[in-house]
Amino acid sequence: MSNTKEIYINVSIGSTRIAIVENGILVELHIDIADHKRMVGNIYKGKIQNVIPGMQAAFIDIGYDLNSFLPFSEIGNHENMKHLSFSDEDDDSNKGSHKNKTKNFNPEKDLKIDDDIFVQVIKEPFSGKGPRVTTDISIAGNLVVLVPNQSYLGISKKISDKYERRRLRRVIKDFDLSNFGLIVRTSCEGKNETEIQKDLKKVIRQWEKINASSDKATPYLAHRDAETHHQVIRDLLTSDVSKVHIDSKKTYKDLNQYLKNSNPSDLKKLGYHKSKGSIFDIHDIEQQIDKALKPKVWLKSGGHLVIEHTEAMVVIDVNSGRFIGKKEHEENSLKVNLEAAREISKQLRLRDIGGLIVIDFIDLMKEENRKKVYNELRNYLRKDRAKVSLAEFSNFGLLEMTRQRIGLDLLHTLSDECPTCNGVGVIYSKETLLTNIECWLKSFKAKARDRRFAIYLNPKSYNFLKDTKQSELRGFMWRNWMLLELKIDENLSPHQFKVFSKKRNKFVTEEV
Repeated sequence: MSNTKEIYINVSIGSTRIAIVENGILVELHIDIADHKRMVGNIYKGKIQNVIPGMQAAFIDIGYDLNSFLPFSEIGNHENMKHLSFSDEDDDSNKGSHKNKTKNFNPEKDLKIDDDIFVQVIKEPFSGKGPRVTTDISIAGNLVVLVPNQSYLGISKKISDKYERRRLRRVIKDFDLSNFGLIVRTSCEGKNETEIQKDLKKVIRQWEKINASSDKATPYLAHRDAETHHQVIRDLLTSDVSKVHIDSKKTYKDLNQYLKNSNPSDLKKLGYHKSKGSIFDIHDIEQQIDKALKPKVWLKSGGHLVIEHTEAMVVIDVNSGRFIGKKEHEENSLKVNLEAAREISKQLRLRDIGGLIVIDFIDLMKEENRKKVYNELRNYLRKDRAKVSLAEFSNFGLLEMTRQRIGLDLLHTLSDECPTCNGVGVIYSKETLLTNIECWLKSFKAKARDRRFAIYLNPKSYNFLKDTKQSELRGFMWRNWMLLELKIDENLSPHQFKVFSKKRNKFVTEEV
């Protein structure tokens, strides 16, 4: 069966959501919340606030609410703090060999409070912690990644054809790259010298702009990375993607112009969704997102996973559930564990779970069977773009692994702590509530002629929309020829809403 890979982009008042779908199955979800701008990839000129040898780290003020965290291991060239290193997901595996730390540099003594320093965010702020940063800065283009103050050439190992690798190396060596290192991305495969040089000049101009702005008062944002939908198109619009579906005319035009300047051959893949109703509803993506927020995941065999988030780690429990089987206990357990290993690799990618992960598979007595489960999980994790590290089963029968954490996982992106249970459970965030209301209205509009509604909300949700989203609501009403009136219902929870049709003089919430 041929593999069909498509990208769906849904733009609403509350968020921009990008779904990667393979053969109808949601495998990745990227969300950009309207009021929470993504920080990873941004470059700041900050000011050193504190140096703590005991933590082997420094804290840098970059203008965010919390100081950013700079581990000593992320400090490169001490002379200008612009020593650069590999950071793109396409890089060769021998990244570490390029971090030529200067032996004479002692961060405990040479980092001075109130000194200015250029840093790049590598992890979003999370759970009361500020963003994690590095001085090993890089600037990603569509075809290449620029690494100033270096003199090496890296070619994505995903370009497997040795003749193409040689061709690209010859092309790059003809460029004037004094004081610049360069990483050739997977998307560079098959591109001619003119196209590559055009992309290279663009990222060099961005670097020159960063340097030119260095006389501003610190802290300040020196370079903002591309918006989420641009990043997805830049990084994930590969040759195996057949179509990109977009439900926002503005975003469609924006990406159309972006591809005209970067990769015109992919323009034919862009499609504007004109049909009525929510694009995520029509293609069964909304339902798959809801499932991805639930702790329990059912397996085809009848077994299930339970995924629980704690402060320190994520714990995944594998249960045989309804599975009985016709063979011995060991063989039945092996079958469920192998299926669970495949599903776990999928869920980690879909939910974007990072950090320490502990998996409790069903107990297996034979070492050879434990090895089979380990190998199955390891093989399926190779499809993951995030860096993973996997240990074999411990003496207690647990399997431990880590997965690269860059931003918030799906659960924490789409939900807030519940004020009723003091954080024991979660509810949809206010932005997600707004997205759900918009999706509901679009779906209702597709099958009914009602256009005048009263939307009843919890007082906190009502105040949030009234205080911060008035102009967006007016724009939505104008675009969809609807008249919406917000009302308060104190009996509703913060994540709930009810819709009253003024035409029919009754509540119609359950009709969608």
